[in-house]
Amino acid sequence: MLKCSAFALLSIASASAFAADPVSSIRGPETPDMWFSGGQAFIKDQGSTKSNTRRAKNVISFVGDGMGISTITAARILEGELKGMVGPERNLLSFETFPNAALSRTYQWDQQTPDSAPTSTAIHTGYKSRDGMLSVLHTINRNECSAAVSSRLSAKTIAEYAADLGKDVGLVSTAYISHATPAALYAHTSNRGWYSDTERDSTCDGSSANSVVAKADRVKDISLQLLEPSSSNLKTRLKVAMGGGRWYLLPKTQFDPEYPTLAGKRSDGRNLTAEWVDATKGRSNAKYVWNKDDFDAVTAANTDYLLGLFEPEHMNFEADRATHDVANKKGGEPSLTDMTLKALDILKKNKNGFFLHVEAGRIDHAHHNGNAKRALLDAVELSKAVSLTVDYLKTNGLFEDTLIIVTADHSHTLTIAGYPHRGNPILGLVKEVPRTDGSATALVKDSIGLPYTTLSYANGPGYLGSGTATISGATAVFQTGVKSFRNSADGTGLTTPAYDSFGPSKSDNGASRVDLTSVDTTALNFMQEAAVPLSSETHGGEDVAIFAIGPWSHYVRGSMEQHYIFHVMAKAFGITKF
Repeated sequence: MLKCSAFALLSIASASAFAADPVSSIRGPETPDMWFSGGQAFIKDQGSTKSNTRRAKNVISFVGDGMGISTITAARILEGELKGMVGPERNLLSFETFPNAALSRTYQWDQQTPDSAPTSTAIHTGYKSRDGMLSVLHTINRNECSAAVSSRLSAKTIAEYAADLGKDVGLVSTAYISHATPAALYAHTSNRGWYSDTERDSTCDGSSANSVVAKADRVKDISLQLLEPSSSNLKTRLKVAMGGGRWYLLPKTQFDPEYPTLAGKRSDGRNLTAEWVDATKGRSNAKYVWNKDDFDAVTAANTDYLLGLFEPEHMNFEADRATHDVANKKGGEPSLTDMTLKALDILKKNKNGFFLHVEAGRIDHAHHNGNAKRALLDAVELSKAVSLTVDYLKTNGLFEDTLIIVTADHSHTLTIAGYPHRGNPILGLVKEVPRTDGSATALVKDSIGLPYTTLSYANGPGYLGSGTATISGATAVFQTGVKSFRNSADGTGLTTPAYDSFGPSKSDNGASRVDLTSVDTTALNFMQEAAVPLSSETHGGEDVAIFAIGPWSHYVRGSMEQHYIFHVMAKAFGITKF
């Protein structure tokens, strides 16, 4: 029976190869034989893939913050378009070529749709925790100010285990280095918002504190835990930390070196950037850099400890980084790829190996802003960082000994909808395959006669319907045809509405939308439409993808609980406790 089926398929494929191509204005670049031969090549590759069961010397954890499967799909197509591919849907992001993949269930102990703090905790400790909590067990109380209680209920991280094995540790992010995803590697706290002592004390001095605790007995703020982690081995072995968020490490009495009107956030008077390079704290050859020129001057030969903080808040979106560098003569920023390769230069000096965490943190922020293009371009940059990391490892003889995990902490409400034809711009308005061969494509209209985009959000600031709402104590007016309410998710990046108005609108039986016919929906500042008006688009609760290559990566398969990722990394490291 199987032989007959295979023969039938081959006959169909062979017959199709001699059939004339249909007269169509829309077509992919493939011939009929390419589909079948591609499937056979896949089977051959699967049969030749061998499981790597050696002990990993190194582990690299890449997290695309908010990089759900719809984001991966859209970013894949956009990258294909940027390459000039015919049929960009066939493009693959670098990590999509990894031999092992799985689905990750991202719910947390108290959340169906989670935030970044408990999800990073799950990935990097092996425990699911609570909303807004970093590397502590879910049995802890919210706003627990006690250092003793926080320590007792902490969950040990893969970075701390790596340090115990004598491996060096590096953290790279385009968000605050004290933001939830990287902070879960070194900080243990019940409130992800305690970036400095100022935020911590504003809670612990107030009525929302879980208990009355003297300042001396309070859990350290997140930025201080970067320099003074509870693990003595991690304190010695944390060699690289790069990202944004420098004002949380600077005292209120000190102004930012790049933006002289901005002061630091710390109330304790400590300058943690100066303490990083203090030789009396056990750091030799330590450097702190805040601009691209000083970053470029860092080498593995002249640096053992590197702290790079390139913005007071989050770093710029990749789409804005070059423009920012030109406009701001003092500063400039490295890319995510630049930081990753610099971290590898320093970490590979340790003969015992390393653990490196890399986060593309601003994918998430662009989605919260309802701005898909910036999100997708940051995902493309993550793909580049992964690709060049693989090249780097191969060049330096480290590839076979390194487990690489690429995943997301959670998804977003981005959708890919309609029936756009092959090659239709992923950021464009939907045009379908013509019903008659040879006919031209045309914009598809909704039930009230208006075109719509392939990408949209279930909720967020891109809502363009009519009505009024009270959000955060202020009345926001939503008027058809005018984007009159705009609020950035984090106060950086997008600072102005994408458009003041869209022109004519239509309504039918109470339904109303704006006319996008003459709007460039591929523009960088375009905000995709949202079904529900919110000041910030929310996360999505569906599964996300995990991609893996290297030692024990074959354990990444099927439908996995998110916290299993930690246990795969621990298995690869050969941690005997497990």
